[in-house]
Amino acid sequence: MAKPLVAIVGRPNVGKSMLFNKLAGQRLSIVEDTPGVTRDRLYADCEWCGRQFTIVDTGGIEPQNNSEILQFMRGQAEIAIQNADVIVLVCDIRTGVTAADLDVASLLRRSRKPVVLVANKADSTGAKALNPDIYEFYNLGLGDPIAVSAIHGIGVDDMLEECVRYFPEDQETDEDNDVIKVAVIGKPNVGKSSLVNRILGEERVIVSDMAGTTRDAVDSFFENQFGKYCFIDTAGMRKKSKVNDRVEQFSVLRATLAIDRADVCLILIDAHEGVTEQDTKVAGLAHEAGKASIIVVNKWDDIEKDDKTMRRMTDDIRRDLSYMPYAPILFISALTGQRVNKLFELINRVHEMSLLRVRTGVLNSVLAEATTRVQPPTDKGRRLKIYYMTQVGVQPPTFVCFCNEAKLFHFSYQRYIENQIRNTFGLDGTPIRLIIRQKGDKEEDS
Repeated sequence: MAKPLVAIVGRPNVGKSMLFNKLAGQRLSIVEDTPGVTRDRLYADCEWCGRQFTIVDTGGIEPQNNSEILQFMRGQAEIAIQNADVIVLVCDIRTGVTAADLDVASLLRRSRKPVVLVANKADSTGAKALNPDIYEFYNLGLGDPIAVSAIHGIGVDDMLEECVRYFPEDQETDEDNDVIKVAVIGKPNVGKSSLVNRILGEERVIVSDMAGTTRDAVDSFFENQFGKYCFIDTAGMRKKSKVNDRVEQFSVLRATLAIDRADVCLILIDAHEGVTEQDTKVAGLAHEAGKASIIVVNKWDDIEKDDKTMRRMTDDIRRDLSYMPYAPILFISALTGQRVNKLFELINRVHEMSLLRVRTGVLNSVLAEATTRVQPPTDKGRRLKIYYMTQVGVQPPTFVCFCNEAKLFHFSYQRYIENQIRNTFGLDGTPIRLIIRQKGDKEEDS
């Protein structure tokens, strides 16, 4: 990354995610009074005194723990340390220096990176200047500790001043407005994190057979010959009746918000199970949000196949996800990499279609031809008259039809007009919104 990178590290439950959210200015990382909530690396852009930089939140480091998930979390934190320009070590001023703090400090000294030592949870008024507990942290051998309250923002300015001091003098700014945001969504254990890792070529997000491994929506930037992408790995969405844990509730909320900010959604389906009831609900979220979508059938390498297997599954998917016939279907294996490269061309295609704009004159020519071919419906002697149509938005392409009486514009005829627009302009991969306006209605569309 062109911007300086600041990694926030420390043992579990010292307030790293709270500090990350304070710096980011929004609740990007899940904050819960439970160790091990943050697992993957989370990134956010920040600015201080005119200097732009990127911060990364990491999972808590527990050097002496042999748990598989905690070892993965430590690995993610170590990658962040290797890539960072400055490291912020967060400790808890209330509990003082612990054995885990000493182990983490030893790890950071070996990295030979600049370290800013922070004693968090100094929440009382005036704690920044008066708290005597701060002096204990000199034992870590990392220089002067800074008393901080991530909740109230006390001492954060001093911490940022110290961080900026270590930034390179010449900072390149690389504003990428052409990055396509791709949300990878699906129920648990369909291979979302495995797909992201396969694309990136590194263990960017934790992969485990345990459902619910991914908790935050994890952004990963990637560039190749096809373009620039931000892949958002999301938590698996389970049935509401099974979501009874507060952390998981936050995770599902993060996944839903990831759909809202994405340009394209990859809807992952397990080839062994086909389309389940939960898959239809997850896909419905992307459809209702108006997002360009691709249906990705994963684990295709593990299926016993004949020459009709793919055709049969395609027919089943089209039947079960009948509300999104526009979404292309791709059969892949995240494990072996089979057909994964074909994703990029599809992503570019559906994203381009979601941004398509059609001139009003051309649109009305298509409308005239469509109404000539199939006459508008009538009801009790009154016939629907469509005066004209115009496009008012993109992502998804949104069209307004002005007619004499809205109730005459039956759903079936709306679907017919949508299909004519889609077939004429090749709008595959993206939903279409059709808004009906009766003569005399206010023409207020954004």
